[in-house]
Amino acid sequence: MKLLHVFSQRLYLRIWLAVVVGVAALTLCVAWAWKMAEEQRSQSSSAPPAREMVVRGPDGRIVLEGRGTRDPGNPADGVTFEIAGNDGQAYELWMAPREWRENRPPPRNSAVAFWLRPPFGFLWMLGLVGIAVVVGVFPIIRRLLKRLENLQRGVKRFGEGDLSVRVPESGHDEVADLARQFNSAAARIETLMTSHKSLLANASHELRSPLTRIRMGLEFMGDDPVSARAKAEIQRNISELDQLVDEILLASRLDSREVDVGSVESVDLIGLAAEECAHIGAELDMQADGPLDVKGIAKLLRRAVRNLLENARRYSQGEITLSLSKQGNMAVVRVEDHGPGVPEAQRERIFEKFYRLPGASERSGGVGLGLSLVSSIAERHGGSVHCEGRQDGQSGASFVIMLPLA
Repeated sequence: MKLLHVFSQRLYLRIWLAVVVGVAALTLCVAWAWKMAEEQRSQSSSAPPAREMVVRGPDGRIVLEGRGTRDPGNPADGVTFEIAGNDGQAYELWMAPREWRENRPPPRNSAVAFWLRPPFGFLWMLGLVGIAVVVGVFPIIRRLLKRLENLQRGVKRFGEGDLSVRVPESGHDEVADLARQFNSAAARIETLMTSHKSLLANASHELRSPLTRIRMGLEFMGDDPVSARAKAEIQRNISELDQLVDEILLASRLDSREVDVGSVESVDLIGLAAEECAHIGAELDMQADGPLDVKGIAKLLRRAVRNLLENARRYSQGEITLSLSKQGNMAVVRVEDHGPGVPEAQRERIFEKFYRLPGASERSGGVGLGLSLVSSIAERHGGSVHCEGRQDGQSGASFVIMLPLA
C-alpha cells in the first residue's frame, strides 16, 4: 500500500513505470517471435535423414532399390525425393502437395506463404508487436499528461487577463499540487485586483467633491490682474486633475467586465468621426463607399476617437487626418499626424496604463491613460488598435482602430 501511495504521488514514477512495462512487453514478444523464427529456420534448413526406397514391379520383383533424401522446398509445390539406386543411377520421385491428394484446390496465392516464412514472418511479427505496444502505452501517457495540458491552458487564459479561470485539482501528485497552488495564487491575485479597481473607482469618485469645492472657491476670488492670472492657472490645473480623475474612473470601469458602461446600439462611425474632426479641426478623409455602422457603445467609441485626435493635436506640427475605410468585415479608423512619431520598439508599450515616451513628462498635458483607454475600448468592442508609421512615409505617427462592422 505504501508503494502504491508513493506511485500515486509521483508523476515521473508512473511515466517511468509505463515505459518500463511497454519495453518489457515488447522484449518478451520479440524474444518469443525470435524463438519461433529460429525453430522454423532450423527445421527448414536441416537436412532430412535418408530413407530406404524400394520400388517393386507387378510380379513382386524389386525394380529399384536405394536411399532417398527429401528436398525441403515449398510445401505448396509438393515433395521431391532424390534417390540413389543400387545400380548407380540417380532418380527423382515427386509427390503432389497434400491438398492435391485430399482433393483440395491448391492455395491461390503462394506469396502469402512466402511472406510468412522466416525471416519475413519474424519481421511482420516484430512490426505488429511494436505497433501493439505503441498503441497500448499511448493512452496511459496521454492520461497522465492531459492534466498538464489543462494546467497549461488555464495559465495561458490567466495570463491573457481572465482572472476568474481555475484548473481542476484531481489527484494527489505533483500536478495536482501545482494546480492547487495555482488556484490559490489566482484567487489571491483576483482579490487584490478587485480591491485595487474598487479603490481606484472610489478614490476617483471621492476626488470629484474637493475639485468642485475648489471651483466654487475660485468664483469668490477678486478680479484684479494678479488674481486673474492665479485663477487661470488654478483652473488649468483643476481641468487636468478632472481629466485624470475621469480617465482613471473610466479605466477602472472598463477593466470590470461585469460593470455596465452603457447600452449597445448601432453607431454611425461617419457621423461620429465628422463631429470629432470638427471639434478638433482635423481633416476627414472618406475611403469607403456607403455607411460604416458598428455595434457598440456610442460614448465609448466617441471617447476613443477623441483621445486619438487630442493625442495627435498635442504632438503634431501640422494637419491631422482621420480616414475611414473598410477591410473585409472590419471598419478601419486611421488617425495620422505630422509629429515626431513613435519609435518602433515603443509602439506596443504606449498602450500601457500611465506609460509615456521618454521625455514626454516635460510636455504639457497627457497623463498616460488616453491611449490605454483607446485599447480597452477597442477590445471591449471586439476590435484592436495599433500604432505604425505614416503610409506616405513622412514623419509622424498613424494610429489605427479596427472594429467589426454591424
